[in-house]
Amino acid sequence: MAYVDGFVIPVAKKNLESYRRMSRKAGKIWREHGALDYKECVGEDLKIKGVASFPRAIGAKRGETVVFSWILYRSRQQRDKVNAKVMKDPRIAKMMAAGKEPFDPRRMLYAGFQVIVDV
Repeated sequence: MAYVDGFVIPVAKKNLESYRRMSRKAGKIWREHGALDYKECVGEDLKIKGVASFPRAIGAKRGETVVFSWILYRSRQQRDKVNAKVMKDPRIAKMMAAGKEPFDPRRMLYAGFQVIVDV
């Protein structure tokens, strides 16, 4: 069954272009190492009445928006292999060098999910 890594990250609006450039590079690296799909999406319709708000749940501050992202794999095993390769890739280490990220990685929500519906 397919497997997805999911992320929710608050990003300062002034850093969105830098984040997009970094994400484009990261996505190419994940795909090179075997990920089936890689998506990064910026919040656009975030104030919906009657439901929990992404900005509130992630603790977004003034001037920040929310990025919702996912990476698709064939299985949990394939995800673990791909991520091991990605984490050893020097291009990722260079991108994530301390202080250079366009977001605060300590505020990122991240988890792995098994797909239960794929229509």
